[in-house]
Amino acid sequence: MSKFDLKDLERRMQGALNVLKQEFGGLRTGRANASLLDPISVDAYGTPMPLNQLATVTVPEPRMISVQVWDKSQIDAVDRAIREADLGLNPIGEGQVLRIPIPELNEERRLEIAKLAAKYAEQARIAVRNVRRDGMEQLKRQEKESEIGQDEQHTHGVEVQELTDAIIKQIDETLSIKETEITTI
Repeated sequence: MSKFDLKDLERRMQGALNVLKQEFGGLRTGRANASLLDPISVDAYGTPMPLNQLATVTVPEPRMISVQVWDKSQIDAVDRAIREADLGLNPIGEGQVLRIPIPELNEERRLEIAKLAAKYAEQARIAVRNVRRDGMEQLKRQEKESEIGQDEQHTHGVEVQELTDAIIKQIDETLSIKETEITTI
């Protein structure tokens, strides 16, 4: 007899929200943000490595990212990876430091990024609804197999819906904050 686990559903829904926040971190808003470079992988020492394992990434100014590469022999590889990451960034080499100016976003690009943010948010909502569906199906199955009563199934069903609503509200709030970040200069 398996017990209904609301905490597991909450963990899975929270995971969808966390993925959304990571995706939002990679969206350029016109302001420098170290997490912008998180998805970048560098071909170093014959293997792809995350940028943060080869360099220190800092934000010395609101519109500048600084990448301090630890090993001189990897500067070109890091520079190439940043240029090829399709983020519209062009590093400027200064010894072992790559300075990356963050260009202003034009209105068209802002709208594209806002649309992409909305798409990411919708994917997160769908993931949360899929977890809700799994939970509801599990409750129906347990009730059908007489593991739980009808009242307990209804009570847990209400809890699952309340959890779903709360996480979707967080997704919408996160999207709203990101859209404001993208559209304001």
